[in-house]
Amino acid sequence: MEIIITSSAFEHEALIPPKYTCDGDDISPPLQWESIPEATKSIALISDDPDAPMGTWVHWVLFNLPADTSRLHENIPPEKTLPNGARQGINDFRRIGYGGPCPPSGTHRYFFKIYALDTELDLAVGAAKSDLLEAMEGHILGEGQLMGKYKRQ
Repeated sequence: MEIIITSSAFEHEALIPPKYTCDGDDISPPLQWESIPEATKSIALISDDPDAPMGTWVHWVLFNLPADTSRLHENIPPEKTLPNGARQGINDFRRIGYGGPCPPSGTHRYFFKIYALDTELDLAVGAAKSDLLEAMEGHILGEGQLMGKYKRQ
């Protein structure tokens, strides 16, 4: 099942405003989604850049969002566990939470991927993207993605 994910900060395939990058405030953008399957028990999010020179670069790992969550406001704090019980993993900047686009050269694509899961995940805070992907295997009820682009000025 496809989940529709959007942002009030940028359109799909459009440029991400500098505010959400290393050239600005480096805060997470607002995201909202709809069409979550009824049997969903938790939601996970992965944001990454497949155009990075060393391979896909992970910008954000977030999991165990409550199933009734339909949005993330901008500037989610870099805390291991959020007030709603969601847990944040480690990004490739070696930090917990969101790390914004900061491409070394050229225009890169940044994917924000939402997954509806039929379970809560037994993963520790600070989990890597690979840990999350492994834990989600066989539990994905629906997914969707939003892609934005960024090029440093």
